[in-house]
Amino acid sequence: MDDKGNNERRRPKFKKVDKHSGIPAYVQVMNQVKTEVILGRLVPGDQLPPVRELETMFDVNVNTILKALDKLKSEGVLSSEQGVGYFVTSNIAIESPIIDELGEFVRKIKNVGLDLYTTILLIEEVWKNE
Repeated sequence: MDDKGNNERRRPKFKKVDKHSGIPAYVQVMNQVKTEVILGRLVPGDQLPPVRELETMFDVNVNTILKALDKLKSEGVLSSEQGVGYFVTSNIAIESPIIDELGEFVRKIKNVGLDLYTTILLIEEVWKNE
């Protein structure tokens, strides 16, 4: 628990990587950590669980975890203290109204029957043209 007593409230929600997705495991780990930061469940100063615990949470080799954490350090999302652990340094959280809008968008997309893959393709096209 952190000195503010709210570590449990912001406990990250990590899941096992999908070893059949075609996306490298270390990238999936990075994306999950970034997602927790973006959603505000991890904020600057928060310490990540120990590497061995992350290894179990993600169900990947410790070297995969270390590669992901090293890349997140080089991106400025995390920092580390030798013998202590990894800490969130970046505040890339998205404001709640944007998350709410995204939720509304997802509901509309689901209501018209589009699947996730098609939705991603559409977003990529719109992204390129904006």
